[in-house]
Amino acid sequence: MTEDAEDGIWRLNYFNYFTEVEEQFQRSRATGLFLLSPLDWALIESWKNAGIPLEAVLRGIQIAFDQWRTKKDKTQMVNSLTYCLQAVMKEAEAMAKDLPSTAAAEHEPAFPLDAVRTHLEKSRDALLRAPGYEDLATGVSGLLANLEEHYADLEQLDQRLTAMEDKMAALARTRLSDEDLFQMRRELDSQLRPYRGKMTAEQLARLEKSFLDRKVYEHYGLPRLSLFYMG
Repeated sequence: MTEDAEDGIWRLNYFNYFTEVEEQFQRSRATGLFLLSPLDWALIESWKNAGIPLEAVLRGIQIAFDQWRTKKDKTQMVNSLTYCLQAVMKEAEAMAKDLPSTAAAEHEPAFPLDAVRTHLEKSRDALLRAPGYEDLATGVSGLLANLEEHYADLEQLDQRLTAMEDKMAALARTRLSDEDLFQMRRELDSQLRPYRGKMTAEQLARLEKSFLDRKVYEHYGLPRLSLFYMG
């Protein structure tokens, strides 16, 4: 696969990943507006971080609902994206064995330079307002100072930002009280309980990390640095 084709696939996966998944779940559920839970959002993020193609996620959701509708006993609606987990993973495996044409992906537009700059400036300013995160703010400022160079490789830029997020989350967790962490884990365990037997250890670990990281960011009002959260 050429470098341009790989970049095209990456851009396609990047473009509206979270929104597309949410809309597909709502369409497949066919009951109007349905708000995803924090666990659902963490699951989407774990798919994104694992490199699951957007197309595989969308197909998996549709297949899971198609299978659900064939069941005779449908006393309960599908109320969580985790119901679609196995179908999504099967579609991802199938795509990995026989990748579809990337012709359309190669024409997906990249993020505009000005939009990336604005995202980084907002992230830097938010970090400066959060006591104890000055070093991370300085790191984002360094990326801004050489943005044109980093813009030439958006995937690498996002890898740098994701590494900063990991450092930010690790630092924030050390500042949580025992009670705060207990309540976060209690909420996680409550939402995960019905699905633990349906996930592999690796899937659970990714989901737990994504869920707890999101809770920590929300708790301290910290910015999401990854380009996935541009807006």
